[in-house]
Amino acid sequence: MACRISELVIDCANPNRLAAFWSDVLGYVELGREDDGSIAIGPPDAGPQPTLVLSPSSDPRTGKLPLHIDVNATDRDQDAELERLLALGARPADVGQTGTESWHVLADPEGNEFCLLRTRLQPL
Repeated sequence: MACRISELVIDCANPNRLAAFWSDVLGYVELGREDDGSIAIGPPDAGPQPTLVLSPSSDPRTGKLPLHIDVNATDRDQDAELERLLALGARPADVGQTGTESWHVLADPEGNEFCLLRTRLQPL
């Protein structure tokens, strides 16, 4: 038996704001709050997708993230999903792409990069 990623922890200045953003992006719901201000969000049906834990931190971010999230639309094409993500507060990010990529590099409200890939996936 192998391991499975169950949680991704994201240090952030404003857990409430990022929890709301990523819940809207992924269709997640709040699962709980900890005394330290961390907020856990995840799939509403406890599906196999990993939980995100937004953990408060005042440490400044330096440089490009060593890990980022890739997302795929499940119920619309890439262009429509890009419009939706931008309306939620994502913004285009430049990490040195050439402009010929099949994906879009975006940043969440705190500047964490993520990519919107082209392939549409079936919802779980």
